[in-house]
Amino acid sequence: MRVTLSDEARRLVALFEDETDVAARDCLVDDEFDRVVFVVPPGEMGKAIGPDGQHVKRMERRLDRDVELVEGADRAADFVANALAPAAVYNVTVSENGDRIAYAEVDSADRGVAIGTDGRTIQRARELAQRHFDIDEIELT
Repeated sequence: MRVTLSDEARRLVALFEDETDVAARDCLVDDEFDRVVFVVPPGEMGKAIGPDGQHVKRMERRLDRDVELVEGADRAADFVANALAPAAVYNVTVSENGDRIAYAEVDSADRGVAIGTDGRTIQRARELAQRHFDIDEIELT
């Protein structure tokens, strides 16, 4: 699925690439939670974070906002699991009966982590899964 970026998101992707040498696949500007979420290519998470999180910290200072990273994936189930990180996700099943719903099996101790403060993590996962894989909903099991 092709993701369309706003002018602001394109500017932020260029800044992110300058700071990290990683070309982000997507940028989600979330004014509600005052954060910017970048989707990085599979296998590039460590490089994007930088030593001791230096790249993320530098981006946060430059943007004066929280910066979050999600590792991209080629399969919808893997992407949903990555978007719910750092929660322990055991399995994700995508149902395609009408609406596309991703059922994520999350460790009971990590259910709160998967939801996040004020629903931040699950909201991020839902929006990104919709943008990248046309997933209509994510439900935790």
